[in-house]
Amino acid sequence: MERIVISGTGVFTPEESITNEELVEAYNKYAENYNLTNKNKIEHGEKVALELSNEEFIFNASGIKNRYVMDKKGILDPEIMHPILEKRSDDEPSILAEMSIKAARKALDKAGKNPKDVDAVITACSNLERAYPAISIEVQELLGIKGFAFDMNVACSSATFAIQAAADMIRSGSAKTILIVDPEICSGHLDFKDRDCHFIFGDVCTAMILEKKDISQSDNCFEILSTKCITQFSNNIRNNFGFLNNAKKSSPLDRDLLFMQQGRKVFKEVVPMVSQLIIDHLNNEKIKTNEIKRLWLHQANKSMNDFIGKKVLGRVPENHEQPNILQDYANTSSAGSIIAFSLFSDDMSKDDIGVLCSFGAGYSAGSVILKKLS
Repeated sequence: MERIVISGTGVFTPEESITNEELVEAYNKYAENYNLTNKNKIEHGEKVALELSNEEFIFNASGIKNRYVMDKKGILDPEIMHPILEKRSDDEPSILAEMSIKAARKALDKAGKNPKDVDAVITACSNLERAYPAISIEVQELLGIKGFAFDMNVACSSATFAIQAAADMIRSGSAKTILIVDPEICSGHLDFKDRDCHFIFGDVCTAMILEKKDISQSDNCFEILSTKCITQFSNNIRNNFGFLNNAKKSSPLDRDLLFMQQGRKVFKEVVPMVSQLIIDHLNNEKIKTNEIKRLWLHQANKSMNDFIGKKVLGRVPENHEQPNILQDYANTSSAGSIIAFSLFSDDMSKDDIGVLCSFGAGYSAGSVILKKLS
């Protein structure tokens, strides 16, 4: 069977960031203004007063201390509470394509590749800024890549599902080298007026180069030993934004058009689902858990990752065995596990085995078993 490797990764990190302290200050001003404006209705039970947020609540609930964003001014304005991104003309690069190019160039450089070496582009992320033309085809054009390109969305599992799709295409002979980009402007689908979730997401873009092992020249190369993806329908994480908004007379900031989740149900249902996926995947490949040197898990919630790591390894993972980037980046949807992999893989030794896993809305979950080659 054709051997496939991840030969390069890249991370584009926005220049602007928001600390928990800044976020709490903005939200509390909004909440206080809301409660004051609706004082009479609140007193008569017609409306419910908004509870204030605090840094301790955010960190305890998520493990997050900071997040990077494409625009912080609008988010931190109590009168706006969402990012403000300038509209671009159709002949300008879209913002998702621009982010993708920056991450892609880093991944290409690490892989020792040029755009002319790439046969296909996959843009895999939770939210696409337009229905068509595909962002991936725009990235392909801007980089000067021949071949083909397409977009795909499996929410927070988009990157791992894209790895499986790309590896399968390379094995089938439809491409030799594939670029995957995961541009995530998660701040755009987050309701910063909702205390229960206003702290969860950040913005970022990751990129990966997948190719045949026999043509790779990377000095930090990981072979894809196996992939396994599963899905199970659930409404517990949902975003209803779509092309039928106008037909449904929806307003862009309607609550159901932004990120919504039932956190306790998600925790209770996803943790065992993902843990079992990884355990079954390892068993299928006859790999023992004591052979696993690293878990690069989806960066959604530290407590979830801690439970999954303990279930998979049968003990509490050491910090280096299960790297956490949540405190710096927050939840970046499909890109989170790729950031962890990109930042915490260089130190691994030849033949070390690790598992890259993401999970999220759908429910969807993807597991990728990797072995360090060089």
